[in-house]
Amino acid sequence: MQPSQAYSDAGVDVTRGYRALDLMRAHIARTRTPGVVGDVGGFGGLYDLGDGRMLCAGADGVGTKLKLAFLADRHTTVGIDAVAMCVNDVACCGARPLFFLDYIATGCIDPPRMADIVAGVAEGCVQAGCALLGGETAEMPGFYADGEYDLAGFAVGLVEPGRMLDGSRLQAGDALIGLASSGPHSNGFSLIRRVFDEARLRADPELLDALLAPTRIYVRPLLALLDQVPSVRCAAHITGGGFVENIPRMLRSGLSARIDRAGLPVPAVFAQIADAGGLTDADMFATFNMGAGLVVAVAADDAQRALDVARGAGAEPFVLGEIVPGDREVLW
Repeated sequence: MQPSQAYSDAGVDVTRGYRALDLMRAHIARTRTPGVVGDVGGFGGLYDLGDGRMLCAGADGVGTKLKLAFLADRHTTVGIDAVAMCVNDVACCGARPLFFLDYIATGCIDPPRMADIVAGVAEGCVQAGCALLGGETAEMPGFYADGEYDLAGFAVGLVEPGRMLDGSRLQAGDALIGLASSGPHSNGFSLIRRVFDEARLRADPELLDALLAPTRIYVRPLLALLDQVPSVRCAAHITGGGFVENIPRMLRSGLSARIDRAGLPVPAVFAQIADAGGLTDADMFATFNMGAGLVVAVAADDAQRALDVARGAGAEPFVLGEIVPGDREVLW
């Protein structure tokens, strides 16, 4: 599957992002110091502390899902999304999130609304087991439409010795375990907003509820897997770009991921999106998580143990597929 043409038609062309990153690389390389580990493009940035431990940092935002929050006038859960998008990435490197910082910008500060937003951020931090250490609230008159704001965040975690998930131990025959999502999470909303106009969303509160369901935070189940299943190889947070973009990021050269679609617990909202927009399977799997918000690879012999541990930590796990020989592709 290739990047979604429908997503591109909605204004989000992932190939532009790839091109921009290529143009940035030389500038980023100028900042490199001895502690930096790896290159850009991972789920989190790694910095070696020199004692066997590493810091892992990530930044992200809620994106155009905020437009639905404005439409519904609901602001208490988007903070969970902001935290989740960052801490899930950091955890995919094997890090335990330590702290989070938020950034909220708006034209005119509405104190009760700001408190609602930060209440969601705090809830996300509680779920992730990290501190809300600080942040920035910026009032920028004339920059945002009335009643609108932007929300982003930054997470820093600690990777203990021997716990980094870099895919180096991944091998053919390993099992892929999926952790169920709550819906689209915070991805693909430029396409969703193209498919559903405001009138349709106002008239269908159940649909709006499904779309605004906050992103699930996978820190606790992933850390439990690291504690109790020695053969955890790597993990992928399924965000914008869906399966097609994110699963290959955890694969090493010579391996691919074969997905069993029959095992996917696809939330009903995805069928509504596909039907309303006339979207193909290729569009959907190249844009959305399709029910698997996180994917973890473990040795096949540990698959049942991984399912039990993840379930015990509050996740909804399922067998998603397996690792096979290949060229870092997603196969079906």
